[in-house]
Amino acid sequence: MRKLTYFIGTTIDGFIAGPDDSFDFFAPFLTEDYTSTLFAECPETIPTPGRAAFGIAEAPNKRFDTVVMGRGTYAPGLAVGLTSPYAHLRQIVVSRTLGTSPDPAVEVAAEDPVALVRRLKQQDGLGIWLCGGADLAGQLLPEIDELIIKQYPVVVGSGIPLFRAEFGPRAFTLTDSRVFERGNVVLTYARTAPDAA
Repeated sequence: MRKLTYFIGTTIDGFIAGPDDSFDFFAPFLTEDYTSTLFAECPETIPTPGRAAFGIAEAPNKRFDTVVMGRGTYAPGLAVGLTSPYAHLRQIVVSRTLGTSPDPAVEVAAEDPVALVRRLKQQDGLGIWLCGGADLAGQLLPEIDELIIKQYPVVVGSGIPLFRAEFGPRAFTLTDSRVFERGNVVLTYARTAPDAA
């Protein structure tokens, strides 16, 4: 069965973006050792225009072949005319208000996201990447099998949290951690089996 992985960048205090959806405060920490590792291990998580700019346009998908995102995550690219941000992946935008897709390569799903992900998990293929945002991650928390948290050494105080969800502790087990030269930490967690929690 395919896994759903929430692969996301966050601050030390748990925010994936500022109150205005900005995330430029992560840029100073995108060092060569860090980006080259991400490009090598997960090239499919780089938007299609960025892949061309970084010379990895032809890199094969290694972990994921499907990306699921909320409308808020999709909207910034759409606002500048980028209707298919991850053309190298199957792209699904979960939205009850977007209506018709602005691009034939992008599926708009108005259904319950949990039912959607359960159906995707039954299909053949590589992993499913949950790209964001916080509301969708909160709804899909029961279905998240793996967390890959790119934690940047910065505190912002407020903004968009990693999850927007009702209180309810869910245990994950740390399976890998790596530190990079500017203090970026990549933490990988697997969902803890209920009987092991």
